[in-house]
Amino acid sequence: MNSFSQMTNEELALSYVEGNNRAFDELLRRTQSELFTYILCVVHDEEMANDIFQETFVKVIMRLHHGRYEAKGKFAAWLVRIAHNVIMDWYRDHQQQNLVEVATDNDLSNFGGEDVLERNIENAYVNDQVMSDVRQLMNGLPPMQREVVYMRFFQQLSFREIAEATGVSINTSLGRMRYALLNMRRMARDNRLELCLE
Repeated sequence: MNSFSQMTNEELALSYVEGNNRAFDELLRRTQSELFTYILCVVHDEEMANDIFQETFVKVIMRLHHGRYEAKGKFAAWLVRIAHNVIMDWYRDHQQQNLVEVATDNDLSNFGGEDVLERNIENAYVNDQVMSDVRQLMNGLPPMQREVVYMRFFQQLSFREIAEATGVSINTSLGRMRYALLNMRRMARDNRLELCLE
């Protein structure tokens, strides 16, 4: 049997379906931080994010047990799709008109942008400031635009994967990104921010 560390997420999921509970433990360990960060980025409330995270993994387990997972694409994209649906269900159930209520204590600093940047010692300070500004601008975006920016730049998903995860067409995903970038440019201009990475 392969060591878990050498197995892909897709192989771990299939191993769990075949009855290996330790495979799921490894899968959870690998994916929980990134998934929770995604959920928190969308909902901006840690308690709600915890609830949605737990419900997402309950649905993942149920779908795996019912054979509703096929290793055709990335497991992470499948996972994000389930989380997205749980978030949308939660908002429908609570009949919220505004998808996200921005909390004053959540400025997206809970995830790092360092992995998005090519960094070196001379420009680390400038890049840190730019990423801080980008997080602030993201907070000002409507929820659907913030979600697509996060998925594209921080989770590095393709527009096809974003479309699948959010249940919209690729053109809709591209449109949301376009409007998000236009809004971020406008906000940067209004706040006189320079967003040039060194």
